Order: sequence, then C-alpha cells, then structure tokens
Amino acid sequence: MRIRSLLVAISTAMIGVVGAASGATAAPEGPQPIIGGGTVSSAPWAAAVFSNGSFTCSGSVIASQWVLTARHCISGSMSVRVGSVYRSSGGVTRTVSATYTRYDLALMRLSSPVSTSTVTLASSNPPIGSTNSIYGWGMTCYSGCSASTQLKTATVQVTSNSATDAYGGQAIRSTRISGNAWRGDSGGPQFYNGQQVGVASTADGYSIQNYGSVAYNRAWITSVAGV
Repeated sequence: MRIRSLLVAISTAMIGVVGAASGATAAPEGPQPIIGGGTVSSAPWAAAVFSNGSFTCSGSVIASQWVLTARHCISGSMSVRVGSVYRSSGGVTRTVSATYTRYDLALMRLSSPVSTSTVTLASSNPPIGSTNSIYGWGMTCYSGCSASTQLKTATVQVTSNSATDAYGGQAIRSTRISGNAWRGDSGGPQFYNGQQVGVASTADGYSIQNYGSVAYNRAWITSVAGV
C-alpha cells in the first residue's frame, strides 16, 4: 500500500511507500498464494496515486473532482491517473489541488474534473464473516519486485469491524481468501455488495489487513466532498 505495516500486537508492520523501509517484520519466504489474486480488465473508478511523480498508492474516484486514498500516502506534490487499469499509461492524469485528512483517510481534490464512473460509498460496515474484494497496484511479492503494472484484485474475509487504522480510526480487519494487500495497495478500496466499505491502511504482508472504515468517516467525507 504505501500499506503501512500493522501497528498492532500481532507483529504486523504501516503498508509503506513502495520499496521504502517500514520497520515491518520479515515476511515468510517463498510464494504465498495484491499478493495473489488476479488482474482486473476494467475499473474506470480506480485511481493510481503519485507523490512527486512516483507511484506510491492506490485510490478510488468518489466524485468527478475527488479521489479517496489513505492519509499516509500524502506527501509532496500529489497527482493521480484515473480511468485506466494500468498505473503508468492510459486514462487521464490530474494534479491534486488540495488534500483533507481524517484518521488514515485522505480526500484529494483534483485540479479539474474527470469524466469517469465513481464508486458508491457504504453507510455501514460489512458483516463479520462476509467475503469482500480488495483492489490495488501493490507489490506482487514480499521483496525484490516492483508494484504491479496492472490493477489487481483479491477476496478477503472480514473478521472484525473494531480494529484501528494507522491513525487510530475505526477499521475493518480481514484475512486473505485468494490474496492479501501489501505495499502500494495503501489507499485502495475494499468492497462489499458493490459499495466501498474500506480504505487500505495497514497489513502484515501475509494474511491480515486493516482498512479504514468508510462508514465511520461517512459524515466527514460528505462534509468535505459533498458525496
């Protein structure tokens, strides 16, 4: 994600900037069948997030001039590519004119509107035990590889709605089914029943990930972005 390593007792590390040292505990050696999951052929609402021209995080378009990502992704001069499943080509690019943060969520106001589909934001957390989908351009292995060039997705199972994100906000915890989030997936969305329920915040690099709760921050999102 930038995922910050999980700052929790299970020795997980914050999903950090791709390739940056984060103080995470060492991940298991060998392949651990995003990491895992599969590639996506269409996701016009997806946003690749760049800091000072370098890819750093994932995000989602919530309105024509607003992208939702993680607070820990915000650094330096921000820009996004939207409307393409490829983080380095296609779609359109926009610079970010302003950012607003709450817990580990960030709203980025684009310099001008984009014409693309937007995600639907949830007003309640997903049920415990539900199967959700996560999306991002994060690393596809634990070390020695770069972020994915094509958007990936994986399924996870919700285990708690009372975890915390990297800045103390309410978060949705899940464990891997077909894959798990890792660095570069930070800020990316988690969906349940077609609605975005979470924003990637922290992970252990093996199975567990915490996503900041959209429902918990819903009133704030509306007050800033009007959606």
